[in-house]
Amino acid sequence: MEFYFPTEFGEQVAFASAVVTAILGVVVMFAPGLSLSVFGLQPREGRVEGLAEVRSAGGAYLGFAGTALLLAQPTVYLALGAALVMAAFARILSILSDRGNSLRNILFLVVQLILAALPLSYVFGLI
Repeated sequence: MEFYFPTEFGEQVAFASAVVTAILGVVVMFAPGLSLSVFGLQPREGRVEGLAEVRSAGGAYLGFAGTALLLAQPTVYLALGAALVMAAFARILSILSDRGNSLRNILFLVVQLILAALPLSYVFGLI
């Protein structure tokens, strides 16, 4: 099987979003302590369930983005963009409901929105 790299710009942008999402998934999955500290969190003493949950979320990001990279189909890019939009929506809910209006949350929201907008703009023909 040969590695596929897109030739048209719009698909390259969607592909780049999937690559960044996959890299973030790898970091979260294999370095959950570092990921938690970047998010401003820390696991409780003697409780490893939090680390397992973070690793699991990283695996989900990696699996979804990896599938988008391997299949390189517009419908998969659409699903990736929709999932990232929902993650951004959940962050907005947290900002509004949980008094999470911090610079860190706003920056992560912007990153999520950018990562979501790239594949969606390709799928809907905006680029």
